[in-house]
Amino acid sequence: MVISLVGMRFHVRVGILPHERVHAQPLEIDIAVTRAKNAQGVLDYRSLYALAAERVAQQPLNYLEDIATSVAEGALSLADVIHARVAVRKPHVMLDGPLAYAEIVVERGHG
Repeated sequence: MVISLVGMRFHVRVGILPHERVHAQPLEIDIAVTRAKNAQGVLDYRSLYALAAERVAQQPLNYLEDIATSVAEGALSLADVIHARVAVRKPHVMLDGPLAYAEIVVERGHG
């Protein structure tokens, strides 16, 4: 069974440039977790959301990779979760051309 939360939105100070350390910007996170086949009970969606919210509350944040890794590892600590896939998107990236967003995807699993 896979449980997904898609498009969680937060307004955070994220990045290593001076202005990113001061001014908050949008950040999106997706979490998909796979539970063991013999898992008992249900996994409360609120625990996944709280996990992401707690990780991004520790601002300022440096790298999207760090956020995704931290959320994935936290998800694996939940009961009967055997795999986690976390995508972190930053829509406001300063580059020399058009860009919808920068995204980092991290996958972690047991076994």
